Amino acid sequence: MSDLASDPFASIVQISKAFQKKSVLPSEIVEAQLTHIDAIDPKLGSYQTVYRDAALSAAKEADTAIASNQRIGPFHGIPFALKDIFELEGQVTTCGSREMLQRISPKTGTVVRRLLEAGGIVIGKTKTVECALGGWGTNEQMGTPWNPWDLEEARVPGGSSSGSGVAVASGLASCATGSDTGGSVRLPAAFCGLTGLKVSKACLPTDGIMPLSQTLDTPGPMTRNMADLALMFSIMQGKNTNSLEKDIINGHGLFSIQENIFKGLKLGILSQEERSRCTDSVLESYDKTLDLLLELGAELKIFKPPIPYDELAQLNGAISMYEGYQNHRNFYDDPRKKMDQNVKKRMMGGRDLTSEDHAERLQKRQDNQPVFKASMAEFHALLTPTVLEPAPRLVDIDEDFTPGYFTRPFNYIDMAALALPTAYSEKGLPTSMQIVVPAGQENFVIQMGTTLEKALALSRRPNFSLL
Repeated sequence: MSDLASDPFASIVQISKAFQKKSVLPSEIVEAQLTHIDAIDPKLGSYQTVYRDAALSAAKEADTAIASNQRIGPFHGIPFALKDIFELEGQVTTCGSREMLQRISPKTGTVVRRLLEAGGIVIGKTKTVECALGGWGTNEQMGTPWNPWDLEEARVPGGSSSGSGVAVASGLASCATGSDTGGSVRLPAAFCGLTGLKVSKACLPTDGIMPLSQTLDTPGPMTRNMADLALMFSIMQGKNTNSLEKDIINGHGLFSIQENIFKGLKLGILSQEERSRCTDSVLESYDKTLDLLLELGAELKIFKPPIPYDELAQLNGAISMYEGYQNHRNFYDDPRKKMDQNVKKRMMGGRDLTSEDHAERLQKRQDNQPVFKASMAEFHALLTPTVLEPAPRLVDIDEDFTPGYFTRPFNYIDMAALALPTAYSEKGLPTSMQIVVPAGQENFVIQMGTTLEKALALSRRPNFSLL
């Protein structure tokens, strides 16, 4: 086995370059990943389903194609995981529900099709909060994935893309899809020490993704570093693979490190009132990262939202619950169905919201968006912690409280946001910063994240030596 195949944390850009040089085979990477899943996932429980035979078969086909110089592009042969709300034709998609264990997907959606057409290999489906409604990542019916940063005490993985977060953080998937309605990419990215991108609504199609809220749902990539995020995001967008290959080789486009990108940028930071909501360890890493950004040439100024974040978060939650209930009411109205009771409580809150109130809430959202964006006119981006605290213990959480205080507002306003690991708490748990930009500026926030990642120079990984 090559050194690359034996490293479960090898980046997809590293693997892609090795495939191009023919120094490692896709089958070696996939076989090693499956072996790692066999060894570690019984403890972590990140996967709902592993497509062992199909993944190995696809890897052998990729071996042959690459050997005969028929490589499609930089994603060819890369194994990836799908959150179990992404449809894959002919396979079960449960949406995290025991009641859907026999549900067969009728069609593969656009984003997944693009990943497959670029030569990607689906290694399995990852667990999710039931019907994708929950920020902690728990699932009482199907199992809660174990956050790999503490193997002794069970801590929240973040939700709803819980399995994707745990799998990627643990080297059980090279990268994975998530979806974000109120933070469901960014929360597990923050709690599990990953990069995760919440895109603006018009950026990526949502067909073939089981809906929570048609108004707010967005798919997004979850990776271990910014170069991998840039590659996966580009494939999900349907970018030309030949030009991507050239950019990776030459360090151009999203794969360039723009050392001076922060010079002269005006970045909005938290007010004292907002800071008071965060734990000391989160504020410590936040402030150290702000100091680093000052060194990189950024200008920092307190940003006071024209509408309180708490109000925006609640409005976002109401839209999610109303539309979620409309989408899944046949499960939650039937007392015979075995549903997650924490999710059911949230979902049934949507039953009490009227269609008239919902229409007014959607109109209010349209009215609030230009107000918020106007208040950002002098800022290039906003900086917040992604979460208020590092991953808490499962036994300590309140399921009636959302960890999405800083994430939900930007689904509601429809902005793009990147979650990026910044440091580690005194207990060795990841902390994370959220960089928020106007809709359509996904490339810009990726470029900022790439430069900041290099400056932070984090290298710590979960330790599985005692398992």
